Amino acid sequence: MKFQLEQSDEFLTAHSGLILPGLLMAQTDLNAELNKTKIPNNPSPHISNADVVVSYLGLLCQGKSDFDHIEAFREDIFFKEALMLDAVPSSPTLRQRLDAGALLDWNKIVMEAGLAVLKAQKPTVTPSLRKLVPLDLDVSPFDNSNTNKEGVSYTYKGFNGYAPIFAYLGEEGYCVGVELREGKTHSQHNTPAFLRSSLNNARMVTSSIILVRMDSGFDSIDNIKVCLKGEAEFIIKRNIRKESPEEWLALAKKNGEYYLERPGKEVYTGHTYIDRGLEKPLRVVFKVILRTIDAKSQILLIPDIEVQTFWTSLPDKPEVIIQQYQGLGTMEQFHSEFKTDMDLERFPSGKFATNELVLTLGVVSYNMLRFIGQQSLLVKDTPLRKQAQRRRVRTVIQNLITIAAKLVYHARRYKLRFGRHSPWLNALKRIYIAIDSA
Repeated sequence: MKFQLEQSDEFLTAHSGLILPGLLMAQTDLNAELNKTKIPNNPSPHISNADVVVSYLGLLCQGKSDFDHIEAFREDIFFKEALMLDAVPSSPTLRQRLDAGALLDWNKIVMEAGLAVLKAQKPTVTPSLRKLVPLDLDVSPFDNSNTNKEGVSYTYKGFNGYAPIFAYLGEEGYCVGVELREGKTHSQHNTPAFLRSSLNNARMVTSSIILVRMDSGFDSIDNIKVCLKGEAEFIIKRNIRKESPEEWLALAKKNGEYYLERPGKEVYTGHTYIDRGLEKPLRVVFKVILRTIDAKSQILLIPDIEVQTFWTSLPDKPEVIIQQYQGLGTMEQFHSEFKTDMDLERFPSGKFATNELVLTLGVVSYNMLRFIGQQSLLVKDTPLRKQAQRRRVRTVIQNLITIAAKLVYHARRYKLRFGRHSPWLNALKRIYIAIDSA
């Protein structure tokens, strides 16, 4: 069957779910704070700073990061109304204004607004152990190879790019801290200050005790001091550096608990204390594996010794500490959502400061999409019946942001009319009402 293609006079939209982030941002002081700032050589712009930033947030909430994508929405009445804009900027205006705003205080303003959204909505932040809410920190290199962007350099992953650091809160993975770094930057560079800031941000979202989890790239006494001073628990994997595996094996055989995982693989777990010049020695949990036969039943000529050790302030059994540390791996899912679902791995600008602002805006969009996704799980009113702990950002964009509807203007009010079969409509209505009444 062949179809006839016609254009009507009706206003239709394929992204009616933008009413959700639009309503969330309207409940903050973002617009007022941005419009207070004055752009050099353009103190009274035709399109306000707030309209520029919120327009770009609207793009990011659809998984679009390129500045040129804004051109498709300049004549879109719904886009303007959903995000409560006076005007939609052109691509050059968007680029130039973000360049200018990156040199002002926009990063701080945007991040504070994003945290204000979470604080106002009071999302559920799930603990990982008892009432301890995890705060996971890690670096995730962004591949920007074959570009001449400012700050791009060789990363430990073996490609040219950036090495931003992130801080994720709770099992849901709300991002409460981000810092864009050059690719060659060491993980520990400026991390104590970043950790301190992330702890403060986390406490704006939850009143629970924080459990900081970091890998061996952050094995530094400075990070431990921040946790102790900030009254946060911690599990930080140690870098054994020049320590002898044989000595750890001897200690494990003497003080640890032993079990045979399989023939030729002995596992020892336990704990000890090491003095690092603080008020009292720090607890160290260890797991030592002795292999005399490999997984393919090949007898090893020289036994293999694998040592894992962790700084921790928790009193729990070594098995619990190790299991809690393994939860750090969930961050890779969150990183991939930034890189692929939101299309943020290859930044749109050649300027480092602008890309840092873009990443901060990405964090705000990511948190809004994460919150919307978690709200969709509260009631079984969606077509997805598979139980999940969290909705992936891509799923939120596809099912709750890109919903087709007809825009109707009647009695001085805009209405959205959805199709007879719109399986996500009930969830969209419920979440919209919940946000509006918060």
